[in-house]
Formats: sequence, C-alpha cells, structure tokens
Amino acid sequence: MLVLAASCCLYACENDIQEVKNLGVHKLGVEEGKNIQSYLSDDGKMKAKLSAPVMLRYQFDSAMIEFPKTLHVDFYDSLTTIESKLDARYGRYLENDNKVFLKDSVVVFNRKGDTLWCEELYWDQYKSTFYTDKPAIVSQHSPRQKIYARNGLLADQNFKWFTLHEIGPGALGGKSIINVPDSSY
Repeated sequence: MLVLAASCCLYACENDIQEVKNLGVHKLGVEEGKNIQSYLSDDGKMKAKLSAPVMLRYQFDSAMIEFPKTLHVDFYDSLTTIESKLDARYGRYLENDNKVFLKDSVVVFNRKGDTLWCEELYWDQYKSTFYTDKPAIVSQHSPRQKIYARNGLLADQNFKWFTLHEIGPGALGGKSIINVPDSSY
C-alpha cells in the first residue's frame, strides 16, 4: 500500500518539458482598456481630458500607449473652460518622451472656430505645442479664410497661435478630410 501511494505521488509530480521551457520565456506585457477617460493635470490644474474607446499599453524598454480606434481630447484653460478640441483616428503616446503621434484625419479646433486639418500631427506635452512637417489646412473664423501649409506647421495646443510652413495651394495632395466635425461649442 505504501509503494502504491509513493508511486502516485511521483506520477503526480511529473512535469511537461514544454511547460518547464515556457517558464523562462518572457511574454510581452500588453494591457488593454476600453472606454477610457484620462485626465492630464499640471500643478493640480486640469489641462486636458482624453477619451478613447480602446487603449493598449505596451511594456517595452520604453513604455508606449496606443489608441488604435480613435481618440478625442479636450484642452482646458486655467478656469477649466474648454479652449480647444482634438480628434484623430489613431494615436500613439511615448511615455518617456511625453509626445503623442496622431494620424488619420486629425482635426483640432478652438472656441473661436479656427480649425486645423492634417493627416499627421505631433503633440509635445512639455512644450504644449502641436507640430507637423506634413501638409495641413487651417480654416480661420475671423478673418474668414482657408490657408494651406504645404510643409506643416507649429501651433500651441490651445490653437491660439500657429506658424505655417510654405503657404500655398495644394496641401494634402488634393485629398479631402473625412468627418470634419462642427467647430461650434
């Protein structure tokens, strides 16, 4: 009886060699969140609110967060009034650099009604600026005009000021932007 019990214990402790090999294999850490709302503050003051249906956080040497199915950001002034809004179909945030890469139908507009359209845009959180070297279109509310920037722009994140590079017709290579939102608040 003792021999039978001992043999059962030995049999139960048998390991699958593939399971043992897999113990040493590091799997990529990907966290997924749905219906995300994230707030950015500076010195206790809310600066921005991000909303996205899906967020993927990758744990690499440098952490990265991806928004593969659209994102929306509201930027606030010191009184927490919305100063500008941003929409994009895709975003990627590099945490170590505090920069966000946005692409695919990027739209930024401010409460005056000025609107920026482009296909690629970077948001530098340290400098509170947007920039791109790709074509962009800016539609100003007052004076009412549309300006084409063939080689990109630099603007503050509240879209109060901007510098356009190589102004002229033909920005976006003749492409039209799809789903341009109403810029009214």
